[in-house]
Amino acid sequence: MTGKVSFTALRGLLDGGGELALLDVREQGVHYKGHPFFACSLPLSKLEMMIEDLVPRPSAPIVLLDAGNEGLAERAAAKLARLGYTDFAILEGGCALWQASGGELFSGVNVPSKAFGEFVEHHCDTPRMPPEELKRLAGSGRTLVILDSRPYEEYHRMNIPGGIDVPGAELAYRVHDLAADPETLVVVNCAGRTRSIIGCQSLRNAGIPNEVIALKDGTMGWELAGFACERGSTRVAPPPSPGGRAKARDAADRVAKRFGVKFATRKMVQSWQGDAGRTLYLLDVRSREEFEQGHIAGSRHAAGGQVVQAADEYVGVRNARVVLIDPERVRSVMTASWLNQMGWNNVFVLEPGGEDGFAGWAIENGPRERSISGFRPWQTIAAATVAARLSLGEAAVVDLSTSLKFRDRHIPGAWWAVRARLDAARARIPGAGAIVLTSEDGTLAHFTAPDAAVLWPEAEVRVLEGGNATWFAANHAIESGIANATTSLDDVWYKPYDHEHGSDYRKHAREYLSWEVALVDQIKREPSVRFRAYD
Repeated sequence: MTGKVSFTALRGLLDGGGELALLDVREQGVHYKGHPFFACSLPLSKLEMMIEDLVPRPSAPIVLLDAGNEGLAERAAAKLARLGYTDFAILEGGCALWQASGGELFSGVNVPSKAFGEFVEHHCDTPRMPPEELKRLAGSGRTLVILDSRPYEEYHRMNIPGGIDVPGAELAYRVHDLAADPETLVVVNCAGRTRSIIGCQSLRNAGIPNEVIALKDGTMGWELAGFACERGSTRVAPPPSPGGRAKARDAADRVAKRFGVKFATRKMVQSWQGDAGRTLYLLDVRSREEFEQGHIAGSRHAAGGQVVQAADEYVGVRNARVVLIDPERVRSVMTASWLNQMGWNNVFVLEPGGEDGFAGWAIENGPRERSISGFRPWQTIAAATVAARLSLGEAAVVDLSTSLKFRDRHIPGAWWAVRARLDAARARIPGAGAIVLTSEDGTLAHFTAPDAAVLWPEAEVRVLEGGNATWFAANHAIESGIANATTSLDDVWYKPYDHEHGSDYRKHAREYLSWEVALVDQIKREPSVRFRAYD
C-alpha cells in the first residue's frame, strides 16, 4: 500500500483475512474520544517507542489515521519510513470521513476487549451480584472468597475489603487452593466490568464445583453504593499446591477441548520465526516474577488477563500468528480460549518441553531488554547542574511525561508539553539560555531533542540525565499540579479515579460504567466485529 486508502478499501481490508495494522496516531486521550473499532492507539509522540511491539514485522501492511487533514498521519508515515517500514498508507479523510461515510466511531480505550466482555455477559448470562448483596453476605457468616482479577498495582491502589489479588488468567490456576471447599462462594471483581465478567466466566468454563459470581461494576460500583475500599492491601494468591496444580491442568484440558484451542511445537514456532511473510508474537502469559526468572529470548511479558483486557495494546496486526507461553499450559490455554472467542484465528499455545518447559530455546533472565530502533542519544545534563541553573534562572525545563505523572510530581517550575505539539510549547515558554528536556526515564526526551533544537535555535538544548527518575531518586525538590501546561490535557485517557480531587468521581464512574454497558448494542452497527459463541 502507498499513498491514501479510501473508506471502501479499508472496509475490504478489515473484512478480509489478511494481516493489517490500523493505527491511530493521535494522542491516546484524543483516540479515546472516537475511533474505528479495530484502531490501535499509537500516539505520534511515542511512535518509535511502541511500534516494534505493536507491529514487529517491518513489511506488515499498515493503515495510519488521524482526525483528518491535520498532518499527524503524514508525520507518522515519514517516521515509519525512516525506521524501515515498507507497506503503509493513510486513511483518506481520517476519522471524520470514516464517520461521514457511514463508519461507526467508538469512544473509549481497549474497545474490542471491553465490547467483548459485554458480549460474554449477554451470551453466557454470567451471574453478577450487586455490591449491597456482597456486603450483606460478607457480614452474614457465609463462607466466601473475593478474588480481584486485576494486576497487583491496581489492586494495591484500592480493593474490595478482604479481597485477594489473583490477576486474570491466574484465576483458573490458583483458585483450587483458595476455594478448596466446594461450598465456598467465589466472587470475582475488577475496577469496573470486563475483568469481573471474564474472570467469573473463566472459572465457570473451567468447571470448578463452587458457585462463582461477578461483582457488578467492581470497585467503582462498591464505592458508588457508599462502601469504602481498602487501600494498600498486599494479599496475593500463592502458587498452587501440587494438588491445586493438577486440578488446574485438568480444567485447562477441558477448556482447550471445548473452545478449540490449538497447540504448536517448538519446531513449528521456530520455523515461523524465520517466515518473513507473516507477523509473529511470542507472549509469555505467566506472572512477572516467573517471566523474570527465565523466559524465551525475544518473548514479551503479557499477563494472560491483561491480553484479553487490552488486546490492542499487545497485538497491533490483525490475523497475525500469536503464540502464548506458559510451561504449565493453564494460563496459556485460558487466554487462548478467550482470544478464540474474540474471533482471532491464529492463536496457539506453545507445547512445553523438558523439565523447565523450555528445552531447545535460548533463555533470558530478568526484565525484558530491548533496543529501540532510531534511538540516538542527545547530550545530557546532570540533575545537580539543572538544579543550580534553575536557581539562577538560566534554564527552562520541558517535561514530556504524561499529564497524570506530571500532575503528581515534577521539577519545580517545569513546563508540561506533548512531543507531537512541541511548537505549542515553543510559543508558551519564555526564552532561556538552556532548554532541558525530561520524561519518565529520559528516553522520550532524547527522541524529542532534535525537534527542540530546531525550535529553540538560540538555546542550548540538553536532556536531563536519567530523566525524572534520577531527579526524584536524588531527592531534589518537587512540586505537583499542572499550572504550566502548554497544551490540552488529552495526551492520555483519564480513568474515573484519575480526575483531580474535587471533581465528581461518582459522575465519571457512572459515565464509564454506562459506556461499557452500551457497547454491546453499538457493536451491532459495526459489520467487521465477529465474536464467536460456543455452546
